[in-house]
Amino acid sequence: MRVTPPEPNEREKLVTSEDNGREQADATGGRGCADAATEDFVAHRNLLFTVAYEMLGSAADAEDVLQETWLKWAGVDLETVRDRRAYLVRITTRQSLNRLRTLGRRKESYVGSWLPEPLLTTPDVAEDVELADSVSMAMMLVLETLAPVERAVFVLREVFDLGYDEIADAVEKSPAAVRQIAHRARAHVAARRPRGEVTAAESRRALAAFQRAVETGDLQGLLDILSPDVVLLGDGGGIKQAVLRPIVGADKVARLVLGGLVKLPVAVTMDPAQVNGHPSLVIRLDGELDTVVAVRMEAGRITGLYAVRNPEKLSYMREATALSR
Repeated sequence: MRVTPPEPNEREKLVTSEDNGREQADATGGRGCADAATEDFVAHRNLLFTVAYEMLGSAADAEDVLQETWLKWAGVDLETVRDRRAYLVRITTRQSLNRLRTLGRRKESYVGSWLPEPLLTTPDVAEDVELADSVSMAMMLVLETLAPVERAVFVLREVFDLGYDEIADAVEKSPAAVRQIAHRARAHVAARRPRGEVTAAESRRALAAFQRAVETGDLQGLLDILSPDVVLLGDGGGIKQAVLRPIVGADKVARLVLGGLVKLPVAVTMDPAQVNGHPSLVIRLDGELDTVVAVRMEAGRITGLYAVRNPEKLSYMREATALSR
């Protein structure tokens, strides 16, 4: 589901689900309960999408999870729910954990590197520094190294600041077990996340220097902005050509980037964009969206380049997505 109020086709889905729920409700109170369920779901939809996306790294799968969450929510007796927001988050978390198992199997047969699905985000996401950090391409890749329950606990605790009891209900563990999992996950993430804070202005300057060097074929200019141990990951999904394995080292990465773009027999344009709450670049070939390039920054230089070319992962680059926590 998108983050704007339901379009007619989305409303029809909700109404269909409401009708199923109303069959079990009494004749006088059923419609009111269904309307309240819809209002609560729509009010928290951006939050629920963010939870699912941070757990899955896939906007398409996050949307599927939201639909599954709605179907379960529509059948809940709201009179028995004390905290509707927490209840919705619990359903979304459990559905996301189920979906992670399916995603894991898909990733095992994925061609080349698997990268999170990039999102064109609204300006307010960047203004919430903690939220922007949590959905950055670099952090999403770190989250990929966590076990499913560890990822759920980390996201719910560190990003959404849920209490241990609430998280325990969501992941079906004891509060004591959740505390241990949270401690383990925090240590795991801390050892792998980018070190030091990088401002949006610093990222924009680095990307501008990167773009300028690429557009002018300036190898030395590119080497100056890349960290010596920079890593390039490409995601073509077996549909578009992309590097199948990580490319490590400034010289290798710079020559590959420059050589690849120069050889293209089409018009290449690069434009800045706000992706996953951070400055990024969008590459178009003959005016058509082709690649989204996100970066990881440390000490003023680019340490990670993440190029998503798989067209099945670029649908959320055409319209800004609102996230919340």
